[in-house]
Order: sequence, then structure tokens, then C-alpha cells
Amino acid sequence: LDVPSIRCDVTIIQAPSVTQDDVLQAVPGHDALFLANHVNVNSYFLDRIVGSSLKVISTMSAGYDYLDVPEIKRRGIRVGHTPMVLSSAVAEIAVLLALATARRAHEGRLKIEQGQWEVRNQFLLGYELRGSTVGIIGLGNIGQTIVKRLKGFEVARFLYTGHSRKKAGDELGADFVSLDDLLTQSDFVIIAAPLTNETRGMFNESTFNKMKSTSILVNVARGQIVKTDDLIKALKSNKIFAAGLDVMDPEPLPADHELLKLPNAVIIPHLGSATLRTRSDMSLTAAQNILNGLEGKPLVYEL
Repeated sequence: LDVPSIRCDVTIIQAPSVTQDDVLQAVPGHDALFLANHVNVNSYFLDRIVGSSLKVISTMSAGYDYLDVPEIKRRGIRVGHTPMVLSSAVAEIAVLLALATARRAHEGRLKIEQGQWEVRNQFLLGYELRGSTVGIIGLGNIGQTIVKRLKGFEVARFLYTGHSRKKAGDELGADFVSLDDLLTQSDFVIIAAPLTNETRGMFNESTFNKMKSTSILVNVARGQIVKTDDLIKALKSNKIFAAGLDVMDPEPLPADHELLKLPNAVIIPHLGSATLRTRSDMSLTAAQNILNGLEGKPLVYEL
């Protein structure tokens, strides 16, 4: 980091799972807060640190739904995050889940373990990305990178939805459509949108009823965008073909959760940005946000 004029004394909170109370105990006397884990910084948190010297917060993530950004800024604290640097890694996970669900990877492994491997032409037939229609919920940096990664699979058509048509969508050859049109036309529906009041619970029984029975849902955004109970019902009743989830609600998912019992659900434990290169880039960016904030400079990525 090119900040020779800054010297920081750093307190590291070491706990198996860092809680809000852990952070609250450490914050007094500190000028900055580096969040490597998702910890709620809300009115309750801020009321308990009134009079502290906190000047800047940076989260080591692109998403910031666990931060009450308007309230934090109202109290004169600057806020940073780390978008862009994790787009490639998360897009790779989206591709992995799309392929694993379409080709029934988890179900196939279960068949082997259960001694049900059949040698016949119709055994475990799946679907291809080739010639498919892929719908993207959230054509931001991650959504755009997913489209770029999938182009090599000869996808026939990309759709996206949102508040308005995007120049990036035109450049990628993606069609801007309504949510209903995306749901009814897509073979793969990939969620890459931030969690907001608008997207929370967006995927529910009504949503699944509009999707093709052969369609595949992939979520690499936030678990709360999908109503878990409704997804389980849709998977069990074959309302949709399969789901690939890097995020879910709740997290961590209990070992005996119903989702883990479904052969047409591919579940991984929130690994979107979990590569050595990406996590290193994220941590350096978050640190630079903080150091810039302490020097009164623009943050690398400021909210």
C-alpha cells in the first residue's frame, strides 16, 4: 500500500464467529473499522458508540445490506466497500452452479453412492447452456461478467431486467425485458442483484409458478432474495428443474436442513469470492479505503 505517511495500530478481533457485540467491545478508541465478516452496523450499533473517534468503515465485500449506510453517513462516518475486484470469482461460481445443476452433478453422485448407476442411454439426461436462454437478475458488474463468461457456451439469448435499459446490456447483446418475460422465457435464471427492500423475497411461490418446469435457478447474490420454503416446494414438486445456490437463507445452513436432502439442489457454502487472489484483492482494497479515509482522501470505492 502506497501510504507511507500513515501508521496504524491494529486490533484484530479473533473469534470463531465474530458477533456485533465483539465488534462493539473493540471499537472504542479506534478511528476505523475493517469488516472482514458481515456484522450489522445499524442504529443500535451506532447508538452504543456515541462519542467514539470512528471516522471510516470499510467492508470487505461488494454487498452492504448489513450496513445502514444512510445512518452511518448521517453521523459523519465514511463508508467503503470492495466491488469490482470480486466480479470474476463470483461469475465463475455462477457458471459452476449453472453447469452442475443442468448436468445433474449432485444427483449423479448420489446415484453412485446409492449403487444406482445405470448403464443406459436415458440415464440422468440433463440440459445444456448451448442454445439456451439465460436471464440475469441484476446486470451490474457481476451480472455483466457472468454474461461474458457464458458467451463461450453458445448461449442463444441473454435477457435481463431492472429499472431501466442499460448501455452495458446493449454492448453485451442482452435484451432488456420485464421480470415476467424473463421468468417465462429463461432456461436459466441467475440472481446477481443486491439485497434491497425491492428484491427481498422476490423469488417466491408466485415467481416459481411463472418459470418453466425445465428451468434452473442460480443464486450468487443474497439468500434472502429467495424464500427458502417456497423454493423447496418448487423443487420437490418439479415446478422448476433444479437450483444451484451459493447463498441461502439461513446461513450457515443447518446440517439437517431440507434443502440438503433434495437431489435437484446443488448447495455450496457461500464461496463466491473465496479464491486466494480475490480475497487478497478485497482485503487490500478495504484497507486502502480505510487509509484513504484517515488521510481525508477519496475512498477507492465509497458508498
